[in-house]
Amino acid sequence: MDISIHFPRGFLWGTATAAHQVEGGNTNNNWFAWEEAGHTQDRSGLACDWWNGRWKEDMDRAAEGAQNAHRFSVEWSRIEPEPGRWDETALEKYRAMARGMTERGLKPIVTLHHFTDPLWLYEQDGWENENAAPLFENFTRKVVEALKEYVSLWITINEPNVYALSGYVTGDFPTGKSGHRGMAFALRVLANMLRGHAAAYRAIHQIQPEAQVGYALHYRPMLAARPWFPPDVWMRHLQYQGINLAFPSALSAGVMKSPLGSLRLPEVKGLQDFVGLNYYAVDSVRFDLAARSSLFGKRYYPANADLSETGFIANTPQGLFDSVEWAVKTFPNTPIYITENGVEDSRDSLRPRYLAGHLAQLWRAVNFNYPVRGYLHWSLVDNFEWERGWSQRFGLWGLDTATQARLRRRSVDFYAEICRENGLTETMLKTYCPEALQTIFPGL
Repeated sequence: MDISIHFPRGFLWGTATAAHQVEGGNTNNNWFAWEEAGHTQDRSGLACDWWNGRWKEDMDRAAEGAQNAHRFSVEWSRIEPEPGRWDETALEKYRAMARGMTERGLKPIVTLHHFTDPLWLYEQDGWENENAAPLFENFTRKVVEALKEYVSLWITINEPNVYALSGYVTGDFPTGKSGHRGMAFALRVLANMLRGHAAAYRAIHQIQPEAQVGYALHYRPMLAARPWFPPDVWMRHLQYQGINLAFPSALSAGVMKSPLGSLRLPEVKGLQDFVGLNYYAVDSVRFDLAARSSLFGKRYYPANADLSETGFIANTPQGLFDSVEWAVKTFPNTPIYITENGVEDSRDSLRPRYLAGHLAQLWRAVNFNYPVRGYLHWSLVDNFEWERGWSQRFGLWGLDTATQARLRRRSVDFYAEICRENGLTETMLKTYCPEALQTIFPGL
């Protein structure tokens, strides 16, 4: 007998991408300007050449791999290249993408904002400016009217916590033209993004009442390095709250919580139809007087961690179960989608056991009757990883950036078998990651 675990009927299996990371030729947004100023390891360039049509062959690959969903984003600066001027040709390209996914049996899930802002919004200080929220609502209305024939699952904003903290605290991401830095500015940005999310949520439901609308949170579980040492416990709490809780606390209780205090935003309470979780790893936190920029809390992976090739991600599957459990407790009776999960691995040696271990924990969550509806792997094909450029390879498919050739990794076939089976089997693990067999199916 082939021992197996299975997910509920109708479960969504897919991958996720973002416009600037795969389209190529995005020259009218803040990230292009950031690249031009030398703040990234590489340039995005052609990326995966989707804007010239190569999305079609990548969607063919996804469909051939038995996937039934794909999350992608639309580029605001293409659709509204100048304030109030709409590019109908760009909108038609996105309609073609959504239509093409539907024709291939892939449910399109659209992200409206995935880290990039038009240059004209950057000139107005981006999301520091309260006008960003109504401008984002206008953009949302235009996109939803154009794509509603094919799309009913919408993600308003991807990882607002990463956008704000990486821009205004660590300095790895671009900010507004003013160049402001500091936690106070990050919190202003998060508050305006919450207002933008709320405005977009209401606009989408006005245009498309049957739509399901949420956002994607980068959720980072954390452990005190020395649970018996109070400073480590305090630092863990401070880091955890500062990174994870601003958006969830506002949407669950109408109060945006932060290490600098709370801000009442009652108008955003309850405005999400599902929880989107982006989960990658668990951090250990210890008190460190040298870590001034991170409020004296150092986040790291333990010495024995199963690390990705650049040390960027640790293979900690239990954290995915814990993340789902947190979402269930914070937002009871709300559907959950894993909107990103994956690992950078150019050799494709860690990815199979990372994938298997995380899906086993996700199955465990499903068996607690937690309302998990789908899993979207990051990513379909290697793409431009923001400030880290091409140094990290997250794709099931590899990419030769010089030739645009797609390189088939074994994980392509592993994930295809998972999608077809709607689960994991003993035979799959023996074939693709035998080292994970005893962990997932003890006693074999």
